[in-house]
Amino acid sequence: MSEVVPAETTTARIIYFSSTSNNTARFVEKLGQPASRIPLHAGKARLKAQGEFVLVVPTYGGEEGKRSIPPQVVAFLNDPDNRALLRGVIAGGNTNFGTTYCIAGDKIAAKCNVPLLYRFELMGTAEDVSAVSKGLEAFWTARSIKA
Repeated sequence: MSEVVPAETTTARIIYFSSTSNNTARFVEKLGQPASRIPLHAGKARLKAQGEFVLVVPTYGGEEGKRSIPPQVVAFLNDPDNRALLRGVIAGGNTNFGTTYCIAGDKIAAKCNVPLLYRFELMGTAEDVSAVSKGLEAFWTARSIKA
């Protein structure tokens, strides 16, 4: 019988997944904001959001965009409590994917009815980091004004 691993909880406004390449992790680290990582391996504790968040996700290669969303992200969003707190998506990708560049973000945004806030390539540039930092500040400020 397998042991049930308790979920790690987070109130970080940035939740991200990064594969072993760590491109997405490097991008998120450059933002300099509190963030929580969806575990890479299933044997690790699950992650449970405790507040509104923006998801930063890489796009996996695949035939015509199939299997573009990492399975760990699918499992995270299959938790209805996590999905209910998702407020936006930022997608990483590789322009070598052509028309499927950052398609994981497009798919998640459409399925969860949230905005795709930004796209960046690989680990992002200094301009990407600046744009996302400013954009997130404006995004959360606008949300707090509406509340």
